[in-house]
Amino acid sequence: MRQPYSSGVWITKPGREAEFVAAWREFAEWSLAAIKGGGWAKLLQDRDQSMRFVSFGPWDSLEQLEAWRSHPGFAERVGRIHQLIESLEASTLDAVVEVREGPQA
Repeated sequence: MRQPYSSGVWITKPGREAEFVAAWREFAEWSLAAIKGGGWAKLLQDRDQSMRFVSFGPWDSLEQLEAWRSHPGFAERVGRIHQLIESLEASTLDAVVEVREGPQA
């Protein structure tokens, strides 16, 4: 079975980037503490479009990812973030290729 990832493309309201980053950090820290199976989370900011962010992180199983999204704390935190954004495109992705520096197995 392929490893699932959660991903989001977030567009903030103008001037709300720093508030969004702080709210997203709190959301990610809560996620990793509250739900088992998430190993890490990253938030990237577009250099050319500073209001555009991409987040992603791996999950041990699809069931754990779905448990996270259905948890009441998820809706509460994403609701707070929605006040800071214009749009969110959320995705569930499967890892199909990973390339790392050094010898490949």
